[in-house]
Amino acid sequence: MQNIGGILLEPVGCLAEFPAGPFHEIAARLLSRKGELSNSGSRSYWQLLELVDEFAPQPTVEALEIEAVNAAGVYEDIVPALAELKAMGVHLSIASSLSGAAITRFLEKHSLGEFFAGVWNRDNAGGVKEVPLVGALRDASLPPENVIFLTDAVEGIKVARNAGVHPVLMMNDPDEARRLAMHKPAGGVVSLHEMPDFIRLITAQNERVNRVDG
Repeated sequence: MQNIGGILLEPVGCLAEFPAGPFHEIAARLLSRKGELSNSGSRSYWQLLELVDEFAPQPTVEALEIEAVNAAGVYEDIVPALAELKAMGVHLSIASSLSGAAITRFLEKHSLGEFFAGVWNRDNAGGVKEVPLVGALRDASLPPENVIFLTDAVEGIKVARNAGVHPVLMMNDPDEARRLAMHKPAGGVVSLHEMPDFIRLITAQNERVNRVDG
């Protein structure tokens, strides 16, 4: 892996634990989809994205997303980890399939806006899944091979590859992480707090290779 200059972050499952209920309700309203409620907000979110390629502007859907944001619990290590990454000169962007209103509410609620050089969502990117990632890359003028997308879902790994960036696994659940490891992500961390050392390790490995080759 080449040296990492940027990280694209999806708040759901990587910056905070989201409730499943609002995403389940969105699926029910948009698709008349019923079924057992997942205990994972991230799983419900990514399953919804697999079913819905386009979100026409709907106040009810946006309201449910904001409900999910208001109930989300941000991970304790997020602020110090983001501060360290920013101090290292790593470009940080939000790249999410949530609505613009939901992302704005999330960043304001947790006072996180100062850490992000770019904020991309399905509204300003014009689509979901890999579309916000592509918008974030274009905005930052970063080569995809120098960028990580952090995700805790197999769908997120696919989205990262479709955008040409490196999928790195957020291992929130040990059993789920073992299953997702079979999809060969570029690496894994148990929290965002590990990401600065992960980036330093990649840089050190590349420097050793360059010395040997030189």
